[in-house]
Amino acid sequence: MITTDLVIVGAGPVALFAIFEAGLLKMRCHLVDYLPQVGGQLSEIYPKKPIYDIPGFPSVLAQDLIDNLMKQAEPFKPTFTLGERIEFLEKKDERDFILTTNLGTKINAKAVVIAGGLGCFEPRKPEIKDLEKYENGKGVNYMILDPEKYRGKKMVIAGGGDSALDWTIFLSELCSELTLVHRSESFRGAPDSVNKVMRLSESGKINLLLNTNIQSVFGNNHVELVNVVNAKTQESATIYTDYLIPLFGLSPKLGPIENWGLNIDKNAIEVNTEDYSTNVSGIYAIGDINTYKNKLKLILCGFHEAALMSHSAYKYINPGVKYTMKYTTVQGVNEF
Repeated sequence: MITTDLVIVGAGPVALFAIFEAGLLKMRCHLVDYLPQVGGQLSEIYPKKPIYDIPGFPSVLAQDLIDNLMKQAEPFKPTFTLGERIEFLEKKDERDFILTTNLGTKINAKAVVIAGGLGCFEPRKPEIKDLEKYENGKGVNYMILDPEKYRGKKMVIAGGGDSALDWTIFLSELCSELTLVHRSESFRGAPDSVNKVMRLSESGKINLLLNTNIQSVFGNNHVELVNVVNAKTQESATIYTDYLIPLFGLSPKLGPIENWGLNIDKNAIEVNTEDYSTNVSGIYAIGDINTYKNKLKLILCGFHEAALMSHSAYKYINPGVKYTMKYTTVQGVNEF
């Protein structure tokens, strides 16, 4: 079992800054996120998007902000469980929470911080009959957690955004056969990535099927073939494959958090603005996932919430212990 002071549900920018604020108070953090990497929306959806309202940065790319936040958090040695989702939360006593992920990982924490952005990002699934039969280790995956798993395998990727393009480029060197299926002639991804995919197609390293939709998936307890149809010509084809990876983006949902006994208002968690605590003592919510009067869903507001939450969590974890705040310009940043 993993033990920590604060377990932070989410690994977006506000969660990463909370590591720093908690670290200044000598509290260790363990972060859990359903996505396979840190960064939340910024890394998964728009890593190259410029952000203009971060203090001190007239403009900063989303992924650069995440990279800087990770460097800022490094002295406090955070730990992570990525590619898993918290399913169950049990409060055994004050300062004693047990959280369990969908893969059975257990975390024991003294306090819980929910910083899940807009909620748990779940994959947008194509409407293909019986597709769910091939999930959970039977060939259909919606995220790529371990690229080595696909080395020497036949693979079909479906999608036309940055994620589909980037993984096609990367996996073209690992797979024995790789097909990219896209329902349109144009892509939503970065032009440079589009050009690379086109060159891979022209050189025969990948099969590129445009204006094409997946109709059905078949196999004997595991994906074996995918049937596709061209939307213009209505010609159909069968692709033999070991894996199908639909990459159609992610949609935010509150998920299991709805069952944790928290006060919820329109898919957001109600908090006390004195310290961003919830109605359950020891559980806090910061960032876009919380709600209160005059709430602004801005990263910089989430940073403010993380700072106040950390000081409150310190008092909760250390009842009766006095703490005198000192500016980092005075005390510096001391590593664990």
